[in-house]
Amino acid sequence: MRHSKPVHFTLSLILLVTTLAAAPVQTPIEAGSQRETTAQILARLGGQPCPNSDFTCVTLTVPLDHFNPADPRTTDVVFAVLPATGKRKGMFVTATGGPGTSGLSAADSYTAAFDPSIPKRFDIVFFDQRGVAASGELTCPDAAAAFYQTDSRAETPQQEAALKAAAQTLANDCVSEMGTPSTLPYLGTAQAVEDLETFRQLLGDQKFWLYGESYGTQYAQTYAAAHPEHLAGLMLDGTVDLTLTGVEFLTQQAQAFNDVLVLTQQACNDDPACAADSGGDALAAYDQLAKRLKRSPRTFRFPLPNGGYAKRTFSFGDLETTAAGQLYSEGDRMLFQRALAATTRGDIVPLARLLYLSLGLDPQTLDAVPDPTFSDGMYYGVECQDYSYFTGSPDQRAEKYVRAGDAIDFNIPRLASIFYGDLPCTYWPDATQNETRPAPLIADGIPTLVLGATADPATPVGNGISVHQHLANGYLITQQGGPHVIFGRGNACPDDLVTAFLVKGKVPAQRKTECEGVVADDYVAFAPVSAAAFASPLEAFESAESEINYLPEYYYWDGATQTNVGCPFGDGTMSFEPDGNNYKFTFSNCAFSRGWTMTGGGSFNPNKDRFVLEVIVRGVAYKYVRDGDKTKVTTK
Repeated sequence: MRHSKPVHFTLSLILLVTTLAAAPVQTPIEAGSQRETTAQILARLGGQPCPNSDFTCVTLTVPLDHFNPADPRTTDVVFAVLPATGKRKGMFVTATGGPGTSGLSAADSYTAAFDPSIPKRFDIVFFDQRGVAASGELTCPDAAAAFYQTDSRAETPQQEAALKAAAQTLANDCVSEMGTPSTLPYLGTAQAVEDLETFRQLLGDQKFWLYGESYGTQYAQTYAAAHPEHLAGLMLDGTVDLTLTGVEFLTQQAQAFNDVLVLTQQACNDDPACAADSGGDALAAYDQLAKRLKRSPRTFRFPLPNGGYAKRTFSFGDLETTAAGQLYSEGDRMLFQRALAATTRGDIVPLARLLYLSLGLDPQTLDAVPDPTFSDGMYYGVECQDYSYFTGSPDQRAEKYVRAGDAIDFNIPRLASIFYGDLPCTYWPDATQNETRPAPLIADGIPTLVLGATADPATPVGNGISVHQHLANGYLITQQGGPHVIFGRGNACPDDLVTAFLVKGKVPAQRKTECEGVVADDYVAFAPVSAAAFASPLEAFESAESEINYLPEYYYWDGATQTNVGCPFGDGTMSFEPDGNNYKFTFSNCAFSRGWTMTGGGSFNPNKDRFVLEVIVRGVAYKYVRDGDKTKVTTK
């Protein structure tokens, strides 16, 4: 997903920690020769099982500079392949978002969302782009976390100076944290797509199907322009219009973030429970909070995961970072609606929980927690090679960038700071100053699906419409409302169209298709502050289960890492961890409504949809069980 302040993708991704063997001698399969089976090719290339995955990983040694044959330097890039389980039709490659997202970490979860006919007919391929995760592990979590916590306003000369200083510090510290790699000039998309071309040659497919999501559409279009003869089909989901300059794209993106925030809060106003929790007008609640935070940060007590509280502050920049990070999908938006609603009753903690997750911070210490599935360093490593932000010295370029933001600050009332996310590129070492943009993609002879959502803030839907207009054989699929990137997110309309395109070679019946969708998931009201509001223990436990499900740390949990969380009330904690087919809970003086303090344990079996709590409340031992839609409470 291309965005200015990189926010971690909210799908649960399997963590990747591994050392992969380099491939032996790599010889492309000649055109017209008999192709080996995919398993045979992978074995010949030194394939190894990917960690905690059904995929086979192959490390390819490729030229560092594909465009200079005299340069002997190389770099390693890792591809993950899941061979077709049935009669093979070809190869289906996914270019994930970012830039900076690990494709290997997403491979299994994404594939699980495909219609079964796709992995049956296709070799499924993901990869870690050069520099990302297993393909270099270039990252700078500490420098990135510090930058994302700065105030990104540029409304006064003092703020402009502070913003430029923060951008320069990010560029210097990030590169230093990555080890000052000599590969910086070679991390751009033009080089990276040649890595995929090398892989295609080694796999022996003359043509294949390429799907790109968000930044991956930037990657996929670049490949299509360079090697159109090798694509059987192209899918662009959450599309970037490459003809736009960086400033033009970021202007549209900042406007889209503002607009989706407005849509999100309007959806809250349309829901009686959400509107009531928000004081009658959710958008006004946001604007009022933003106004207060602009005057001064808010001090609050944060419940620590290991017990007790810490005095923290929440600033205007924190609000904008949190809001931007929560606008990517319907579920994200609903959690933001809840967190903002909590502020109307004086509780900033739910917003702080979302902030720490967005920034990748340890809520106990506020130290940056490295994320093996995403690299902020590679976001800039690619972005600053793909887009030129003016010419001249770094200071001159930064000044021109800030001046270009004057109109954005004046015209966009919310989240204008999105525009300044690429400001570090003006100070980034070896950043391009080539301002030439690619010609519109025509993709003659390549059937192309262009997918988008009207509520996509990161890649505004107008980008996809513009790209579609130039395609020789393009089909536009637009979801109303919807998330950033729509394929494989549970909506049958785009999913069925993509599946038919891949498996049956069937294009949509019309050049333009509209799919139904919503802006935000149904609102879930907060638990009452006091347990005195509950009519029965059953009602209290049903409320507690709801709060657990929508607690941000649990909602975005990876399902694998033992995690502690401070509870809203009771000066207590809860923890959750995997336990066979169940998720196991432990509670110590934990309350989601004051006066209903739980100590004990519980479990959730997602396969059976069975949730159990066995806890002591007010000296009474309770057992709460929910099987599907049936609930009951017993005492011991």
